[in-house]
Amino acid sequence: MKLYNLLIISILIVLSFGCKTKNQKQPNILWITIEDTSPQFIGCYGDANASTPVIDKLADEGVRFTNVFSTGTVCSASRFTIITGARTFKTGTGHQRSQYSIPSSIKGFPYYIKQLGYYTTNNSKTDYNIANEKDFVKQAWNESSNKANWKGRAEGQPFFSVFNFAESHQSRTMSWTFEQYKKHVWNHLTEEDRIPDDAFDMPPFYNDTPQMRKQFARVYNSIKLTDNRIGDLLQKLEDDGLRDDTIIFFFADHGEGIPRAKTNGINLGYRVPFIAWFPEKFKHLSPWKTGGTISNKLISFEDLGPSMIDLLGGEVPVYMKGKKLFNVNSKAKNELLLLSTDRVDNGLDLVRSVTDGKYVYSRNFMPFIPEVRYINYLEIADITKHMRSDLKQGKLNALQSGIFDTRPYEMLFDVENDIWETNNLAENPKYKSVKENMRQFLDTELLKVKDIMFMPEYEMAKISKTQTVYEYRLDETNYNFDEIYKVASLSGKKGEEVAKAQIAYLNHKNDIVRYWASIGLISQDKTLLQSYQKELNEALTDEYAPVSVSISAILYDKFKSKKAAESLKRFSVNKNKFLALMSVNYMLYINDKTPFINTIAELNQQKDLNGTVKNACKDFLEVVKQNKFN
Repeated sequence: MKLYNLLIISILIVLSFGCKTKNQKQPNILWITIEDTSPQFIGCYGDANASTPVIDKLADEGVRFTNVFSTGTVCSASRFTIITGARTFKTGTGHQRSQYSIPSSIKGFPYYIKQLGYYTTNNSKTDYNIANEKDFVKQAWNESSNKANWKGRAEGQPFFSVFNFAESHQSRTMSWTFEQYKKHVWNHLTEEDRIPDDAFDMPPFYNDTPQMRKQFARVYNSIKLTDNRIGDLLQKLEDDGLRDDTIIFFFADHGEGIPRAKTNGINLGYRVPFIAWFPEKFKHLSPWKTGGTISNKLISFEDLGPSMIDLLGGEVPVYMKGKKLFNVNSKAKNELLLLSTDRVDNGLDLVRSVTDGKYVYSRNFMPFIPEVRYINYLEIADITKHMRSDLKQGKLNALQSGIFDTRPYEMLFDVENDIWETNNLAENPKYKSVKENMRQFLDTELLKVKDIMFMPEYEMAKISKTQTVYEYRLDETNYNFDEIYKVASLSGKKGEEVAKAQIAYLNHKNDIVRYWASIGLISQDKTLLQSYQKELNEALTDEYAPVSVSISAILYDKFKSKKAAESLKRFSVNKNKFLALMSVNYMLYINDKTPFINTIAELNQQKDLNGTVKNACKDFLEVVKQNKFN
């Protein structure tokens, strides 16, 4: 009998332990995301001019990461990778607000967290850059609105909540009028919180004038207000008795919202602040020590989704290729990261970058476009107007004026010793091995993933009507990326041998190959192309419109061809918005804009004009206006 009782007691103990293990309290997760912020403008990252005590305290008590990178340089492309764990160059989602379909198998990672019993909320930005976003959002979140929070969950249910703060957004730091900035930022700060115009160091690529300081102070004050708002949120967490049960993550969606940073494929566009804070009961979940630990672990936004799923005990879907950051049993780590930036609003571009944290290598596939390119949302800002005015008046030094010039096709910066990226090391023989290693990694990775963003958006839009470009790119008969990339890799390189090859590729049977041949020829010098005018004129009537647009720009800009000018004008009023946008963009960087002024003025008046094309028209007309009066 005693043996029987002992057996029963033992079984009850085991069952009790098993139930306790099964029902063990899971951590809540709070994501605090802020907009458009680089780490060098935050106190705990070394900026003594910044006032960010709330963020700094999270770092003092948690883990501060120094090598975290957004996979894109604008919010919509960046947020796509955050929410899906998939890369934009696989899914065709790199262009800002392009809204193409993605495979139904790719879901927002909170969907998988919901399956683990979590209550998922988003307050409130989505902007995921995909078609059918409403359905996607509904699937991922229990609540997604500007009122969403953890309070709607069931009793005892853990939550995963995102709060996005827009106070540091580019609108506040530069694009809104100064009056709007005062209303929405300055007037919400106490006198002691306000940072005056003379209380910070100016980045060296800006002219240090009173007008520029007045504008640049907006960065520090916007971040200060953001810090205050984060403090309010953390107090609510505390008031609800949840702080001790909640792991907190803080990060920005990409680099600082100022000219040359956001939208630009260099460290200033990619690198973000990132902090993790663990309450005492969940410190065992951190692979790092807490209490002010600094980690130089190399992390990209591709890692965030799979890391959250894995941390909470879920199964990471196979399409998510990022690292599981909290899995101590995983030997996988990032040695190098592949980053990317593409079209932002009306500003065309294609940059692919590689970083190891110390160096950032960028390959500019459209190097004829400057670092500070024409994007209407930047051009309406007073800070950009001051910069362009100083440029015209010859008040800028070589570094400050250089950001308005064409770019080298390769750039390499040592960001540990040159945080503002002032010294391009790409041609420095001392760094040859660094550059070649990163270039080889770039080439290998792009060929492996078959980067679909090398396809003209004109073509992507057509394909997306019947299938996803994610799937399309995997069929080599559809998308021969090896051949395309071989020609695209010539873009930006100059000289007789390269030009001869590009001219020959204008006769290739593949439309996209011919397109990249025409893009590459834009960077060749006029004198070198002089002997190829016959071939260029033949390509002017290429049946593939993106080729014809590019060749038109070359022939007019370098040889003042009237036929080419007429071709550009026709394309600018084309009903296909991608052809129109290409054409107007080329016009923006052509010196003599005279033949196009009336056409663009009339185009700008069209009531049904696509918004992105309209922004390009506005930039064109503003450039013409400024040149007229200067």
